[in-house]
Amino acid sequence: MGRSGTLNRRIKLTRYADVIIDISHEKVDRPFQYRVPEHMQETLEVGTCVMVPFGRGNTLRRGYVTDITDKCAFDPQKIKELHSTVSDGVGVEDRQIRLARWIRRSYGGTMIQALKTVLPARRTVKKAEHKKVQLAVTREEGISLLGECQRKKQNARARLLEELLQEGELPYELVTGKLMVSPSVIRGLEGMGAVHVEVLQTFRNPVKQQAGSEADKALSGEQQEAVNRVIADYDGGEPGTYLLQGITGSGKTEVYIRLAQEMVSRGRQVIVLIPEIALTYQTLMRFYRRFGDRVSVLNSTLSAGERYDQCERAKCGEIDVIIGPRSALFVPFPRLGLILMDEEHEASYKSESTPKYHARETAVYLASLHGASVVLGSATPSMEAAYRAEKGIYRQLSLTKRLTGGTLPQVYTVDLREELKQGNRSIFSRKLQQLLADRLERRQQSMLFINRRGFAGFVSCRACGHVMKCPHCDVSLSEHRDGRLVCHYCGYETPSVRSCPSCGSKYISGFRAGTQQIEDRLRDMFPAMRILRMDADTTRTKDSHEQILAAFAAGEADVLVGTQMIVKGHDFPNVTLVGVLAADLSLSAGDYRAGERTFQLLTQAAGRAGRGRMPGEVVIQTYQPEHYAVTYAAAQDYRGFYQEEILYREMMGYPPAAHMLAVQIYAASEEQGGALACNLARRAEEYVDMSQPLERRMMIVGPAPAGIGKVNDIYRFVFYVKDRSYDRLIEVKDGLEAWMGAQQLRQVNLQFDFDPMNTL
Repeated sequence: MGRSGTLNRRIKLTRYADVIIDISHEKVDRPFQYRVPEHMQETLEVGTCVMVPFGRGNTLRRGYVTDITDKCAFDPQKIKELHSTVSDGVGVEDRQIRLARWIRRSYGGTMIQALKTVLPARRTVKKAEHKKVQLAVTREEGISLLGECQRKKQNARARLLEELLQEGELPYELVTGKLMVSPSVIRGLEGMGAVHVEVLQTFRNPVKQQAGSEADKALSGEQQEAVNRVIADYDGGEPGTYLLQGITGSGKTEVYIRLAQEMVSRGRQVIVLIPEIALTYQTLMRFYRRFGDRVSVLNSTLSAGERYDQCERAKCGEIDVIIGPRSALFVPFPRLGLILMDEEHEASYKSESTPKYHARETAVYLASLHGASVVLGSATPSMEAAYRAEKGIYRQLSLTKRLTGGTLPQVYTVDLREELKQGNRSIFSRKLQQLLADRLERRQQSMLFINRRGFAGFVSCRACGHVMKCPHCDVSLSEHRDGRLVCHYCGYETPSVRSCPSCGSKYISGFRAGTQQIEDRLRDMFPAMRILRMDADTTRTKDSHEQILAAFAAGEADVLVGTQMIVKGHDFPNVTLVGVLAADLSLSAGDYRAGERTFQLLTQAAGRAGRGRMPGEVVIQTYQPEHYAVTYAAAQDYRGFYQEEILYREMMGYPPAAHMLAVQIYAASEEQGGALACNLARRAEEYVDMSQPLERRMMIVGPAPAGIGKVNDIYRFVFYVKDRSYDRLIEVKDGLEAWMGAQQLRQVNLQFDFDPMNTL
């Protein structure tokens, strides 16, 4: 017993902690190792703030524990010992570490990966010049010059002059970015004496004459009630999470702005999360007018240095409001009071790289650290948000009236099977053709939406059924107009084939249902029609999608054809017709969220029509008009859809009725990947409590090859673990991570995805 006790004591004394000293350093992935004193071994955990001796002088420095291990990476005789733990951490940095620790525990991955997600890496940044563009002529001269530019079709000049006549001055980066006016155009107008570019060395009000001076819009009764509820709860010391459900055009953005103003007036700071593609110029300008240089934007177009600069401004209190996609959550606000999450149902709020965190759950946890409120807004809330609101976990707020002008559009559902029976082989139904011609005659705009890209979905042989596939990925190749077959996963290309490589038949062709095909057919039917196309192929360059949308908003096209990116929150008052082609394609996806996604897409698409004074019409073309996702979307009936969908989720044990963990295995060898998947699934089965009733028992589904079994010559396998308890799934994740860490396997990768938005 004596020897055993001594041995246990010796094991305890040989624990080591990896500690990051300077968490905001560019090389954040280089921790230092320290010995863990015996008195800390029971309490020390990953994420703990500690004081450690550092450098030759052993100066005490603050650091954070990223890992605890029994393995010493250096000579044990040279390892220093941790000095103490710090328990009074309440600053911005400490909250970020706590957030990183929560992300690591809740979503998997390493502490280093979580820290890199949460913390901006430090960059040596040259002091940036901040410029603003001002109108340098009288208003009358400006109006005259604007008319001249419009006559000469100088669209960029006209666009800038029009905004300057309204605003007086604008931030230079806003003009060149969201307004899409090139520096050469600005220099040209400056040379004419029409505008003046002022260079600022410090952050100042970018729209000085207008910022904060725009009169607040009168809120409707429902809007005011929503604002009052959130603020009253906050002032009463009961901040919470709210689901703001408002039909398209009901004025959710104005509620966001008013809530932000209320919080800023209380000395608090606000994060506004918007899907990247919805960061429109109009939305940004509304916030700039209210908050001036106290608002900033964070998105993927900023360099690492610029992102770090914005985070430093936030930490120093130079800005009150930050707008951006999910990464804006990690801006280090010291006085955070409110997180606003627009279009909360969007899949882009879920990270696709490890750690695969969801912005919604992360926002709720971050708010709890600050005592802040969270408002989730959507016309078509995610099933998770609606379920929690129904259970009383979230507080419900509703906007039921359209305020942007007009009423909800008239929706027509067209059965494509009947169209074919009656001899119409076109991709456009007769109803849609009739309405397109009508809008062209009236000079009103239309939008055509399809949920796929490329000139063809796939190329197959009608004789033997052979499908042309990518040799590196388990997906079909898509045919493009220039005669290429392209893999949209890895970029592999090959020339189109004239005969089947399997049986030699010449009856091989593409299933054509892409945006290019729609554009071509439109030009054949309506030669005078001006058409813009917006999909993954036309938006490859920086700001290209903003340029297309700006051109459409300016009336430079009659029809906008695109994939789902065109239906996300854009407001075009002259659009009175929306056509949804192959509306049920997304129903064919092998995913439990297929019905939800289809309903959301159709409802959002329908919401683009009739947002101005003119009434709107929507044509939904489908082979499954009887599907509940289609019928409820046509009726704009969210409640009806939710009630039917939640029954399916509860019956099958899918989120939000239960939780699901996708265990994803990536391997260079198919045999190795398959064997590892089976081994991991068996280990997961050890966590199943057979004493539990069947309906509450953990369930293991799989393993099996992923839906796309190979990408870039990497084989992919997956199995799913379902349980009503999220914590039990975390136990499974922790156990599998620990086992994998002990195996030290090569050429394999293990990832976890909790409540996945997409199947592999």
